[in-house]
Amino acid sequence: MAANAMERLDLALEASNEGIWDWDFESGTLDFTERVGEFFGCAKEDVPNFFEDESFVHEEDRAHFFNAIAAVRAGKSEILASEPRVLCRGVEDNWKWFRVRGVPVMYEGKLTGLAGSLIDISLRKRAEQALLEEQHLTQTLVENVPLQIYFKDKKSRFTMVNTPMARWIGCESPRDVVGKSDADFFDEEHWQQALADEQRILETGEALESVIEKETWSGRGDTWVLTTKMPYRNRRGQLKGTFGVSSDVTELVRTQRSLAEMAAELKARNEAYEEEMALAREIQQGLLPTDYPSFGSAKFGHRYLPISGLAGDFFEVLDLGEDTVGLLICDVMGHGVRSALVASLLRGLVSQVKGLGSSPGAFLNALNGGLVGFLQKAGVTMFATAFYVVIDREKGKIRYGSAGHPAGIMSNDDGASLMPLGGRGKGAGLGLLPDAEYGEESIPLEGVKNILLFTDGIYEVENSDGEAFLQNRLVQTVKRARRMPLEEQLDTILAEVKSFTEGGGFDDDVCLLGMSL
Repeated sequence: MAANAMERLDLALEASNEGIWDWDFESGTLDFTERVGEFFGCAKEDVPNFFEDESFVHEEDRAHFFNAIAAVRAGKSEILASEPRVLCRGVEDNWKWFRVRGVPVMYEGKLTGLAGSLIDISLRKRAEQALLEEQHLTQTLVENVPLQIYFKDKKSRFTMVNTPMARWIGCESPRDVVGKSDADFFDEEHWQQALADEQRILETGEALESVIEKETWSGRGDTWVLTTKMPYRNRRGQLKGTFGVSSDVTELVRTQRSLAEMAAELKARNEAYEEEMALAREIQQGLLPTDYPSFGSAKFGHRYLPISGLAGDFFEVLDLGEDTVGLLICDVMGHGVRSALVASLLRGLVSQVKGLGSSPGAFLNALNGGLVGFLQKAGVTMFATAFYVVIDREKGKIRYGSAGHPAGIMSNDDGASLMPLGGRGKGAGLGLLPDAEYGEESIPLEGVKNILLFTDGIYEVENSDGEAFLQNRLVQTVKRARRMPLEEQLDTILAEVKSFTEGGGFDDDVCLLGMSL
């Protein structure tokens, strides 16, 4: 029975991906399981004693980690709980985040050591940091643009405003505005009209774009603003209220004495504002090629599903000559305006370096160089992953390269498989390292019937049990659909993934690019 219990414990620990450690104070030994050694990229015997040697713990995390150990040893805490970054010289990134948990080991009423577990949480921590940075950048933009930005619930009560909006209506802080409505700040003439406009937006779902509003105040002169209001929906598409952007055009309205002059000025202002809105819509919806090059009997198709108004996924099909065509798919980090703008920049770079398109390595190197130069000049840290495939009928080869992107899937009469790169692919993401070098792989074209490129949003979905779809299931789905016409293949893949989520839908942008030969 005891042996069976230990076997079950070992299996449970293996399934949990946890590493185990045991620190004996009396002997001074610190033992680790093999899993800990895997985390550190070395044998378990070579794992450093970061519980005592502070040089192995990141300086920003040392105080918390060693204070937590001291508290347990002093009897002030019954559990060691910390998430430090630890130096792992046997791995590429050097520093890894670990979730460390431990409990006291007592013998005859005396503390003789600590024992516990640890697990690598680096991916989660890096994702959290990237999200916080994106949120900070977005908040900085919202707070510093010379526009009044506001969100309202279905009853037209403010739920969020930026600082320019708060000051415009006479408040010191955005917190002073939340929960109130236009009736608390404006005369009835204005707030009744604003309320009617917002209720109409909620009922019809149609935006109110570039409208000059006259604002009437109690004890203050009239003002005019150029306003756009839209329905506000959450990430699942549920209507939550309205949001708007207004800019002060009071001086323009007051100073235009001639109807003709006023009309001209307002038109120019309106057109400038609409150009900005059109740019956002262009980034949001205009990243898709309008047609495909002619390439014998080959067929091309795509599916593009952004989860929000603006997305960073995009693809290109490059005409490289009568017997050569290139397929590119990219995924810019994050979502929203920043990602969409970088995606637009990359599309421009693709056009500039198309002449290198026959060589995946040279093509990706050129894209990386252009993106790094732009991001460094702008002082922005972002990146994009990419996978690029060249089909060369003259040489009978398929050449391809990856910039940190999942490998594509190829299918033939026998089945389907990932293009040989392994895992998530090789190479750093575009825009990260100025000296990055991208290689390329080559496989025979003969026998290949279909090629599918995709972004990670298609396989990172989860079902109601939290189980991810993953690439293996995607390969099997492609295998089952490989004999269908290309358009039917793409629809079948999306349908099977959506069915797996049990109504949960996609949490990330999805882009599929397919080719049948």
